[in-house]
Amino acid sequence: MVLTRTPYRISFFGGLSDYREWFKDHPGAVLSATINRYCYISARRLLPFHPHKTRAVWSKIEMVQDNSEIEHPAIRGCLEYLNMKDGLEIHHDGDLPGRSGMGSSASFTVGLLHAVHALKSEMISKRRLAIEAMEVDQDVVKEIVGSQDHVAAAFGGLNRIGFGGDRSDFIVKPIIVDKARFKMLRRHILLFYTGLSRHASEVAAKQVVKFDRNPALVGQMADLADEGEAILLSGSFRDFGTLLHDAWQIKRHFGASNEAIDDLYEKALKAGAIGGKILGAGEGGMLMIFVEPELREGVRKAMPGLLEVPFEFETQGSQIVYYSEE
Repeated sequence: MVLTRTPYRISFFGGLSDYREWFKDHPGAVLSATINRYCYISARRLLPFHPHKTRAVWSKIEMVQDNSEIEHPAIRGCLEYLNMKDGLEIHHDGDLPGRSGMGSSASFTVGLLHAVHALKSEMISKRRLAIEAMEVDQDVVKEIVGSQDHVAAAFGGLNRIGFGGDRSDFIVKPIIVDKARFKMLRRHILLFYTGLSRHASEVAAKQVVKFDRNPALVGQMADLADEGEAILLSGSFRDFGTLLHDAWQIKRHFGASNEAIDDLYEKALKAGAIGGKILGAGEGGMLMIFVEPELREGVRKAMPGLLEVPFEFETQGSQIVYYSEE
């Protein structure tokens, strides 16, 4: 039996520039960090005396005679990609709901691939794990998704991730800040679950078709990742929050917001927030607010009824936390 633990992520800058439709011809860059909220995947081989061959437990329970019959697209896609014909028992548990903008789909794919490789007694590097997860989601499942989430989930940590040319050519650059500054960054961030659910691939499809009409804006999104990195290393956190606000205004041009989200964001600003954004593709999920620590309570009071998600940063990426050959 294998149990993997794969983190979710917060994306600060550069979203949209991590889509192949963009970086095959232009440089892309994102700035992101993983948090201690995780996707857990357990997998074990099933002996052949069960009435079903494979059992997959997620929000549904599937029992099938052939792995190609599995309804869950990522589970079916991962097993097809790795040519896994054996019967399996697969369980998924997540600290956060799906479609929350935290990269949960990519974390699922990364975690499951990690688990199945381990069942096959195969060690896999973080880079290879990220590449395989991209190939499953983008080529096998055919989701319209970016590449940053797979890299973040596999590697973990606070990173500037560069894209260009082929998706396998990404460069992960860890952002090294001292412990006190890293802790202060965390104290500036509040996460609220909006309760608005959306399918990221459907939202992204509407955004990707606008690339040709707004190339300067997508390029600007990528440039903001480098500006954000420079501020984290030696600038003020107020400047970082202001940059987040600027980036969110750009992202709104691609249809990432709606009336309900705009209303929540304005309430946060009136309560003292500097900036923020909806995480992920937009239109729902998790709202990140950047605010000076002494003003956090005011922002919390301005968000009645919204669930705040406590978190800390993490640096490990996808890990095998339990392994047994039995």
